[in-house]
Formats: sequence, C-alpha cells, structure tokens
Amino acid sequence: MNQKELEAAGVLVALALEEDVAAGDLTTSHLVPAGMTRRAVMKAKADGVVAGLEVAEMVFRRFDPALEWTPRVRDGEQVSRGEVIVAFRAGYRALLTGERTALNFLQRLSGIATVTRDYVTLLEGYPTRILDTRKTLPGFRLLDKYAVRAGGAVNHRIGLYDMVMIKDNHIRVAGGIGPAVAAIRGALGPEMTIEVETSCLREVEEALAAGADIIMLDNMDNETMRRAVMKIAGKARTEASGNMSPERLAEVAKTGVDFISVGALTHSVRALDISQEILEAE
Repeated sequence: MNQKELEAAGVLVALALEEDVAAGDLTTSHLVPAGMTRRAVMKAKADGVVAGLEVAEMVFRRFDPALEWTPRVRDGEQVSRGEVIVAFRAGYRALLTGERTALNFLQRLSGIATVTRDYVTLLEGYPTRILDTRKTLPGFRLLDKYAVRAGGAVNHRIGLYDMVMIKDNHIRVAGGIGPAVAAIRGALGPEMTIEVETSCLREVEEALAAGADIIMLDNMDNETMRRAVMKIAGKARTEASGNMSPERLAEVAKTGVDFISVGALTHSVRALDISQEILEAE
C-alpha cells in the first residue's frame, strides 16, 4: 500500500474501532486477565486472493503495540482453503477485541482482489486490461482500489478531481462533444487526460475529431465496438463499458479495446471467507 492508502486505512480503522469498541470491550475486559498473551492464526476458508494484511495488522497494533505479526503470504497472492494467511502473537485481550474489525477489512479487500483476479484470468492471452470504476463503498475508495490492483487489474481515475470524463449530460450542457472537449482543454491545458463517453459510431467520430485521449464505448454491441476500434485506429485509447459479465469478456477483448471497465469488482463485493483461530498456550 502506498502512503496515501495507509493514511486512509488509519482513518477507517479508527472509525471502525470507535463504532465497534467505543469505551471498551465489556465481555473481554471482564473475563480475560490483563497481561495474558496468545498466538493466533488467520486461515482462508475458501480459495482466493489476499489483500489488506497491513490494515488487519493496524487494527491489532492499536490494542497491542508489541504485536508480533508474521504474514505467510503477501497481498496479491493466491491462497487455498485451509491455508494459514498470517500468524501473530499479542495480548489475549487484543486478539479478541480486534478480531472482528480486522477480519471485516481483510475479508472485504480479499473478496475484491479475488473477483478481480477471476476477471483478469479470463483475459489471459489478450492485451486488454481490466479497469475498476468509482462504484466503491463511500470512504473506502482508496482501499477498494488498492484491492483491485492486488487482484491484477488497473485503477481508473480515483475521483472527480484527477481526470476528466465527459458524459452524456455534460455533452448536452456544453452543446456537443467538440465544444465540451474544447472547453476543458482551454481551461485545464493539454496535459489533462480527457475521456469522452460515446454510445454510437457518430459520437466516436466526434470524440476522435475533438482530440479525446480516451474514448469510452458505452453499452455498445460487440460488432459496433469492433468497428469503433477500427475507426479510432490507435489515435485514442479505448474503454468498453456497460454490462461486462464474465461470459462476455473474451468476445469484447477480441474487438481490440484497450480496457474493459467492470463496476462489479467493487460494487457487489462478496467477502472472502477467512477465520481467526487462537492457539493453545505455549
């Protein structure tokens, strides 16, 4: 994880622990003696791709700065059912109080990485790359997109602030694709990346003539996309978007598009099943 992602994780961990623990873990604090330590492991209960180990570590370290944390795999690596992901040692209270929050982060991010790897694998042999979208859990944008990278795909823009995407409503207000692109170029200069959403070949031609850097082929059938890619002929990058199911990916890649964006990577997350096991005293 990069520094910005780690900082975002720290904020989210603090919020999550305030939500879950607040003034204290009433059960653990009254049943588990202070000073007792134990070893524990986290195991995969299903095959998948791991992501979020640093975030899980961050949770436990909030309760025990002396935490001993020994990952058996790295983020982005495949694990099998029953495989130990990480072994660690900490205060018994820390292990119990931090367990659910740590697993919530690790399971969500690993779920994103796992489904992303499934999509990426379907495109093996094609130059086309999988892109994520802004359809992320609010507040989790940087972590969700980190998990997408761990799964082997590519991040699209992070937010509205780091790239221009001109969509149908923008085009309508601006009076057309050409005027919209010209207005952005005039305001932000030639270095700003501009993507234009198109839905037909006429709009593709307009976006190409306007000098768009990326042309989105939105909800087009495969044959229309193939013709659009031929028309663009490498003068702009191309992104296929809309109803990109796993069954359709290979056929879309055959059209020659550079990227396929898939909102399902982050908007329909299925957590990877991971459990924590506290081991017997040494």
